[in-house]
Amino acid sequence: MRVSAIPSGRRAKWAVLVFWIGLLAVAGMFSGKFDSIVKNDVGTFLPKNAESTQAIELAKKFTPDVSSAVVIYERADGAVTADDQAVAAADARRFAGVAHVTKPIVGPVVAKDGRAIELVVPITSGGAGQTGSDETAAAVKEMRSILASHPGLITHVTGPAGYAADRADGFSGADKTLLLLTVAIVVVILLLTYRSPVLWIAPLICVGVALVVAQATIYLFARYGGLAVKGDTQFILTVLVFGAGTDYALLLIARYREELRRHEDRHEAMAVALRRAGSAILGSGVTLILSLLCFLAAELNSTKSLGPAMAIGVASALAAMVTLLPALLVILGRWVFWPVRPTFGSPEPVERRTWTWIGRVVSRRPRATWIGSSVVLGVLALGLIGFTADNMQMKDSFTSKPEAVIGEQAMALHFPAGGGDPVQIIGSAGAAEPLRSAVAATPGITNVTAPVVKDGYVYLEGTLTAASNTKTAFATVDRLRDAVRAVPGAEAKVGGGNAFNLDYRRAAEHDRAVLVPLVLVVVALIIGVLLRAVVAPLVLLGTVVLSFAAALGVSALTFKHIFGFAGADPAIPLWIFVFLIALGVDYNIFLMTRVHEESKAHGTQRGALRGLNATGGVITSAGIVLAGTFAALATLPLVFAAEIGFAVAFGVLLDTFVVRSVLVTALTYDIGRRMWWPSAMSREETENDREEPALPLLTSR
Repeated sequence: MRVSAIPSGRRAKWAVLVFWIGLLAVAGMFSGKFDSIVKNDVGTFLPKNAESTQAIELAKKFTPDVSSAVVIYERADGAVTADDQAVAAADARRFAGVAHVTKPIVGPVVAKDGRAIELVVPITSGGAGQTGSDETAAAVKEMRSILASHPGLITHVTGPAGYAADRADGFSGADKTLLLLTVAIVVVILLLTYRSPVLWIAPLICVGVALVVAQATIYLFARYGGLAVKGDTQFILTVLVFGAGTDYALLLIARYREELRRHEDRHEAMAVALRRAGSAILGSGVTLILSLLCFLAAELNSTKSLGPAMAIGVASALAAMVTLLPALLVILGRWVFWPVRPTFGSPEPVERRTWTWIGRVVSRRPRATWIGSSVVLGVLALGLIGFTADNMQMKDSFTSKPEAVIGEQAMALHFPAGGGDPVQIIGSAGAAEPLRSAVAATPGITNVTAPVVKDGYVYLEGTLTAASNTKTAFATVDRLRDAVRAVPGAEAKVGGGNAFNLDYRRAAEHDRAVLVPLVLVVVALIIGVLLRAVVAPLVLLGTVVLSFAAALGVSALTFKHIFGFAGADPAIPLWIFVFLIALGVDYNIFLMTRVHEESKAHGTQRGALRGLNATGGVITSAGIVLAGTFAALATLPLVFAAEIGFAVAFGVLLDTFVVRSVLVTALTYDIGRRMWWPSAMSREETENDREEPALPLLTSR
């Protein structure tokens, strides 16, 4: 028995259904524990050999794992008073009794301009730092409730802990909201695609099952296999599983519906559909899985961990769509397509005339078409000029303006810009005084603390005069590192928030340089194996790279001039690249495997038109679904989510409506049978290759 016949077998379909029901029952016990494996501590984002990571570990000898909450007091009508200082001092004592707040609380400190007061409150956070642990959020929430009882004073809680709390508050319930929105988007698009009140239920059930299985599998890998899972994994996993899974379902159902018109037995129709569409679906899924597994070569642990988790999600969706979905559809029978049931011998739907017309337009002037569309994409890519993905300041990472952002702006008006986020220096105890002198002499550093010696190490802190996470701050960190390395015998490490973000940016740059060519090679090899050619993979890869550049160019302009974002996270271009390249290749695989199939019987030029005509509708629907699911990320309150959501959604739509339907079809038509070089198809000229292709008639085989 062919493997493709198992899900559609008269008895085997029930075995497949029972297997998935059992798997769902087991997976359900673990998927609900997904949140317990999320680790957002700063020390796990970078590799262990990063200097800031080493500094974090050494600093634990001197201070508990804390993040600082900076409390700012202002008066709208002028200078703060002695009574205001007394209020701040009383608050400091009350803060000391808040759970997870530790000593020493620094302040109250009155600004030099006399218009503000500052308290620095350390909060033990289990290493969550700027990413938002439950402990930090709970402590900041209680502090803010204390501050709410001061009429006449304007108060803010900012600093790393304040940002952590606002981030946690923004994500509160966001996973459920995102899931519901994603489901709603998929349901609406499936209803519009199938015009059936029933059919959409089957793929939606399968995607839901795939998500539960993926969450359970990731939980087990994290719990027992050492896989690190970050806070953003859940959100990206949801949209990727729903988007990719629904795409695979659309392709399979379209081919199944086509075969139902040719076969009286629905079991046979599904077996043929799986056999003919299976290579495209599997090739697409494997391409995406292997592209995501390339993330294992990353330096950033946050990137390295995201790849395997997303690959598990895609594998789960792929497995459900080629086993569970076929079994369900065959069990339900033809009535599931009601009110337009594809009966045996019925004609193809008339809406394919649209793709026939597009194919005819492309075939008239194919070279002018692909050159013209390439030029348009190239012009769109010009938006990349001047685009940089550097570390954004924390205040720029939210799509809204939470209290921590307002507080940082107030703090910058009255206190040193780097207050609340000091640099940490840890070195050998024997070099304590030379280290302190070197730190104090470094331009851009002020308020150096007295050395603290313990267990053979010395610990110091210094305040930056520049705002955190700016180029000026990073330059100061580099100068400081050079200065302390020059101290004989110090063996010093420089850490803190700014040092961490500098190391993060450099690791992200390294990852782009390594992973981009690696993903391109993997994608090219997979397409080459699927199409048994060399020319076709290179052509298709060129189209998706051009599409990516155009999408990112438009996105860069949109981020800056429409959304007003201050920049992009250093890892953003890589994530967008991998998603767009791998997902963009999906549609090319869907199209070109059908073109390859049609070309064997009808010649490459006619095969290109027939392939477009056969897949145009389903690929368009798939692109809209995928774009819609990624666009749902824009509902999250963070800039990085909005940027990924917009760029991937726009890129998928661009690839769906321009690259696949126009550019790839025109290139295939113009290149002809040479597209399949060096396979036999590139050398065997058929009668159809010599003739002018006519209107493709899909009902003839």
